[in-house]
Amino acid sequence: MKQRLKTLLCCLLISQLFLITVYAKPDWPSDTDIQAEAGIVIDADSGAVIFGKNMHGQYPPASITKILTALVVLEHAKPDDMVTFSKDSVFNVEAGSGNKLNVTDGDKLSVEDCLYSLILHSCNQAANALAEHVAGSREDFVKMMNEKLEEIGCVESHFDNPSGLNGDTQYVSAYDMALIAKAAYSNKKLVEISSALSHKIPPTTNNPEGLTIYNEHRLVKTKDTASEFYFPSAVAGKTGYLIKAGNTLVTYAEQDGRRLISVVLKGSPRQYFIDGKNLLQFGYDRFQNFKIEENETSYTKGEEAVKVGDKSFQPSDLELQTNQFITLPKDAKFSDADKALVTDLPKDSPKGAVALIQYTYNDRKVGQAYLISKTGTTDPSQTTDEGTKEPASTEGSKELPASGVKMSGGKGIGLLAAGLLGILAVVGAGAGFVIYKRKKEFRESELRREERRRRLRADGDTEAFERMLKERRNTKGKK
Repeated sequence: MKQRLKTLLCCLLISQLFLITVYAKPDWPSDTDIQAEAGIVIDADSGAVIFGKNMHGQYPPASITKILTALVVLEHAKPDDMVTFSKDSVFNVEAGSGNKLNVTDGDKLSVEDCLYSLILHSCNQAANALAEHVAGSREDFVKMMNEKLEEIGCVESHFDNPSGLNGDTQYVSAYDMALIAKAAYSNKKLVEISSALSHKIPPTTNNPEGLTIYNEHRLVKTKDTASEFYFPSAVAGKTGYLIKAGNTLVTYAEQDGRRLISVVLKGSPRQYFIDGKNLLQFGYDRFQNFKIEENETSYTKGEEAVKVGDKSFQPSDLELQTNQFITLPKDAKFSDADKALVTDLPKDSPKGAVALIQYTYNDRKVGQAYLISKTGTTDPSQTTDEGTKEPASTEGSKELPASGVKMSGGKGIGLLAAGLLGILAVVGAGAGFVIYKRKKEFRESELRREERRRRLRADGDTEAFERMLKERRNTKGKK
């Protein structure tokens, strides 16, 4: 009898350890590196940072500056507008920076031709002329550039000129440069220009027969599969170099419906292309995207009302913002992501937005989507089936927490337990249920505590907030 009891207890322990192992979600992969001083790779659809090295450090950008220049130009000028090169735009450049177009003052080219020259072979005179055409002066154009930085959400960068040549306060972080590239490569015209392998420039004073220019980005133009620079998913990008900046690189890639952006700062010759390639390869090999609208059901399915802040909505009256994604490790499931419901919405939120669902994975931001009222109003009491103003009932509603809700992935345990024989199957299933229940109770307790902590902090009750922090530390110390 004692032997049987020992055997039963051993089975319980083993099944618990087995279940805990099964429930553990994959770590965020980090087994990559680059030789450059700083770099990053992000998913252009979810915005998730897949890998970063010194990504918030500030470095001279060199000619990758021209990506922002091109974006601002395309937002304020037509491609067929004609640009006149002034004497200042041609000759007021840093010594030794060259004149790749061999233009002179009085030459005229279209905005589109100037943009090809700007991006493909990094002509500084084209940057100056475009700036003067759009803003009247380089100084005013630089103001537009820095205003665009604020609009994009960049807080670690500043530009002094449109070309990327040396400036006393010209610097960028890898993170900000990725945000700039994300905005830029959402512009189809800029992708078209940046992906071209060559372009024919019309005749100018010093080039009466015109001039053919070529793309300098090796990942984009290399078609030889035997080359170390071959990366077929590379679509567009920009190179840069200054003695102070070293080699800089931005690469935009598309593969299997996913869009990635890599940035390399303070790199070394040739290696900086390999660094950019390795970052992109890591992003494609180790991560995947989930479309939120195809996987999220907590808010738009079911019969119970959904409480958002102090309002209550029927799931049938809510919809998710379309074409939004989250990025997770290859072995993870959508339900492994944590989520938080944010009701304090930014000013540029879509019409009818009632909340923003923010997704995280191991405290990393991995994507977001707006929760939108189909009626176009954020007040459900203003619209009913009869069209009358009637307050929505909250009876029997399910309140969605403002803090993260961890989704359990335990449905597959039943299939695993089914393979056990006799008593082991029953014991294993029972142990799994106990563990699941305890974990769920603990998470719910943590969510209530976190919500209370958030309210206290928001209300400015410092003394109560400090007590809450002490309670959290004591709780963690007992686990």
